Amino acid sequence: MSRTLAAAAAFALLSASTLLTPAGAQSPPPSSPAPAAPATPAPAPSATSPAPLKAGDPFGETVTLPEKTIIAISGQANWDTAFETLAAKFKDLNAWLDQHHVVPNGPAMTIYTQTDDLGFNYQIALPVAEAPKDAPTGNIAVTKSPGGKALRYVHRGSYDTLDSTYEAITNDLDKKGLDAKDMFIEEYDTDLSKTSEDKLVVNIYVPIKTP
Repeated sequence: MSRTLAAAAAFALLSASTLLTPAGAQSPPPSSPAPAAPATPAPAPSATSPAPLKAGDPFGETVTLPEKTIIAISGQANWDTAFETLAAKFKDLNAWLDQHHVVPNGPAMTIYTQTDDLGFNYQIALPVAEAPKDAPTGNIAVTKSPGGKALRYVHRGSYDTLDSTYEAITNDLDKKGLDAKDMFIEEYDTDLSKTSEDKLVVNIYVPIKTP
């Protein structure tokens, strides 16, 4: 599971910057009190930090993923245009479902089948109760989503801040001594093609290798 950590590194550098009182500073004499220092404004939330999780949001919960029938579009994209690419593909997929009167049976998802520091291969998908009578053609296909043991994590906030969440996931896997399979799944509680990017809620599933 590899994503660029540039944003996370920048956030760490910003967090390390602090104001220190010089050692040995003298207090002003009582006859000439120093003027009150202006209040230090609270720092603005970092653009690379996810939104805080809410009570009940799992982070590392063990689940069993059911295998689902999905209609999917496969492709390849770069990380720097990931959100725009996936949002556009979901619009295409929803348009196909509307045209063929197929109703989704659950949240949209992206299945990452291969990643590196520059980009990734993906399937963007919508689950359906059963395969449609009119089989898709071209780059749209009916297939199955991954099933089996996985860990579930929740991310809130913009797509760009996912770097920090994935770094925390990697640390959690290391702490638990677990090996992830060479894929992961993002399931969107919010509509990727319509929701403001900073309001996204994403369930991240990391399939785990079992002995």
